Amino acid sequence: MSEPHEDPVTRGVIGVVAIGRNEGERLRDCLRSLVGRAAAIVYVDSGSTDGSAATARALGADVVDLDLSIPFTAARARNAGFERLKKLSPNLEYVQFVDGDCVVRDDWLARAAAELQDDAKLAVVCGRRRERRPDASVFNQLCDWEWDTPIGDAKACGGDALMRVAAFAAVGGFDPSLIAGEEPELCVRLRAAGWKVRRIAAEMTLHDAAMTRASQWWKRTVRAGHAFAEGAARHGRPPERHWVREVRSNWFWGLSVPLAAAVFAWPTHGWSLLLLAGYLVLGWRVSRHALRRGLSRRDAATLALFTVVGKLPNVVGQIQYYRNRLLGRRSRIIEYKGAAA
Repeated sequence: MSEPHEDPVTRGVIGVVAIGRNEGERLRDCLRSLVGRAAAIVYVDSGSTDGSAATARALGADVVDLDLSIPFTAARARNAGFERLKKLSPNLEYVQFVDGDCVVRDDWLARAAAELQDDAKLAVVCGRRRERRPDASVFNQLCDWEWDTPIGDAKACGGDALMRVAAFAAVGGFDPSLIAGEEPELCVRLRAAGWKVRRIAAEMTLHDAAMTRASQWWKRTVRAGHAFAEGAARHGRPPERHWVREVRSNWFWGLSVPLAAAVFAWPTHGWSLLLLAGYLVLGWRVSRHALRRGLSRRDAATLALFTVVGKLPNVVGQIQYYRNRLLGRRSRIIEYKGAAA
């Protein structure tokens, strides 16, 4: 019989880095879910105007105010928080990264830390992130489905995850130049260095997407396309082939098919418009996969519709990335969420 785990919370080996900008009550809920459960909590503020920094200090968090003269990215914020955390508690073994619009589940830290204790090659543990109000809008519901990924060893994690401090530091942390997709990019480097990433069957966080408008969904999907393009540009070579499939799919369905259908409509007397029937096939494939995941027929059809339509904003994001790269411009963050009340 194996020895029971010593509680990592009482050992004081877990630290927390929370990041945010104008999260209001969402940030208050986030920090309240962590008070008393970590050796230190650092909140990194990216230019909030709603008093978020004061809220964090009142709840006992150490606050880092990012320099306004340098472009904000979530990756830069997390790195800054990690550096402050190490100064506050040099002997930390694990760091929980969390977005300021998320509430951490009561038993998450202990369960995730136990997983890291059991496997010395494990660098990252993540669990089930759920949307707090999936019924508020179809866009919130899409987020909840998006985060329901398979259990077991994984290629990547999201913004909420418990990480081994030694592994995170060994690969240099997040790439601060990335405006999106920084977590999967970090995981690519971790796995290349011999570490593992794992998702366990445990409730991790409650997230508040607060997406009620189609324009918000559009911006978020454009941001995803930008992340796909930059990720493939950096790590698209074998054996990783990071996001190459996603990039090709977006180019094909988001640009090539509709462009070919339109350009050749006149010379083919309209026959080229039959190419658009391919979207029905794509939607059917997405729907079939969703049904196998346990979604209802209605939900599967909804997911298929937004997946197909989402190819357009995805390719817009890719075009933005390559345009900026060609012109030597730095990409700026794409925000889809307004300030909380």
